[in-house]
Amino acid sequence: MDLLGIIVLVLAIIGVTLLLARRAIREDKKQTGRGSEPGSGYHTLHSHYSSGLGGQDSSYKVPRDPQEYAKRFIPKGKDK
Repeated sequence: MDLLGIIVLVLAIIGVTLLLARRAIREDKKQTGRGSEPGSGYHTLHSHYSSGLGGQDSSYKVPRDPQEYAKRFIPKGKDK
């Protein structure tokens, strides 16, 4: 009896998990895309790191144009 109860409980947990995952995926598809709209100019990203002894602040400029952003990952001197 105990083994049957455990199996039923495990199956119920799996079922609820699958239903919640399915619901989350459907709700995510309804939303607009993540991130920001492409365009001209730059985004400024701020990064802050702090430990017990000190920290560091950094800012990065990233192009809003996806093609220009992708070009930054191509090593210099490479042809098409």
